[in-house]
Amino acid sequence: MKHIYLTALALAFGLTAFAQNRITYPRILEDNSVEFRVKAKDASNWKVSLDNDCKFVKQEDGSWIAKTKPLVEGFHYYWFNIDGLEVADPASPSYFGCGRMTSAIDIPEKDCTFYNRKDVAHGMVMQTELFSTVRNKHVGMWVYTPASYREGSKEYPVLYLQHGGGEDETGWINQGKANYILDNLIAEGKAKEMIIVMVNGTFSVPGRPFSYSVEGIKPFEEDLIQNVIPFVEKNFRVKKDKKSRALAGLSMGGGETFFAGLQHTELFSSLGIFSTGVFGGIRESGAFDAEKAIPGLISNHKKYNEELDVLYISVGTEDNRITGTKKAVEDMKSKGLNIVFNSFPGDHEWQVWRKSLHDFAQKIFK
Repeated sequence: MKHIYLTALALAFGLTAFAQNRITYPRILEDNSVEFRVKAKDASNWKVSLDNDCKFVKQEDGSWIAKTKPLVEGFHYYWFNIDGLEVADPASPSYFGCGRMTSAIDIPEKDCTFYNRKDVAHGMVMQTELFSTVRNKHVGMWVYTPASYREGSKEYPVLYLQHGGGEDETGWINQGKANYILDNLIAEGKAKEMIIVMVNGTFSVPGRPFSYSVEGIKPFEEDLIQNVIPFVEKNFRVKKDKKSRALAGLSMGGGETFFAGLQHTELFSSLGIFSTGVFGGIRESGAFDAEKAIPGLISNHKKYNEELDVLYISVGTEDNRITGTKKAVEDMKSKGLNIVFNSFPGDHEWQVWRKSLHDFAQKIFK
């Protein structure tokens, strides 16, 4: 249906994405600028969200070509703006991000291959769903199982891995390449074999608005404990002890991990908090007080140090959240809480989160 919709939309604007266009465009040039090619009646006023100064220029064959400025390495969502209407590029794959299906282009980082598909044993990704009694509806879930899962009766530890706001359960596979990251780490002997569970964590429960607080994360917490974990432990060969469960997430999912995970250290041995706004750097965040956010986190920090094998926090070096995050981490560590902190080059985007998962996965289930 997605492809039918995009084709119909393209035709409505007089745009034709013929076969050779799909193969060669959009294309990444040597300086990391991106070139687009479309066939349209008039694309002189079209804009590309990646670069406001980017203009389409008519070619002799009647097509239109636009070239962006050099882009930073990493994953970029984008769209065309046609007389105020934002549309996906029919010559590009679409992903669920920014709260909708939209185009994206991945600028490769030099000598960075840990998330590439390599010649190693590959796990499988299963698409399924479960009924949420909290949300009163069926909820999407994707599950990665390592290559060895297909044979024998072995049970595996589980990483519950959450997406960010505006994304869904497909993000960590389609955009994040989580399956290839784990395939490669396992093949290299750098990470334990594990199952990864990715469930849709975007909530809309009447009368219970989302916020970065114990109460605001409560619906997610309830759904995770009452529905998600029981479903996984019933339908997959997983170990069912605390030492074999970890919870992590990016951005909004990092906030869900912080509040739900720290309240349930009896369930999880490791927590991974990637690029969250809990600590500051976004409009919705106020001054961060660890003890106020999670009563006992500082005053009873020894409990958390004993009960958690890994409390991991990461953020991009160009992310608005980095100042607040570093300050919060330094404050919590100075008061005795054990935290593993790392930062990676980049803003609030998938290259940082890929590296965060790659780093975190090597530290858990030891």
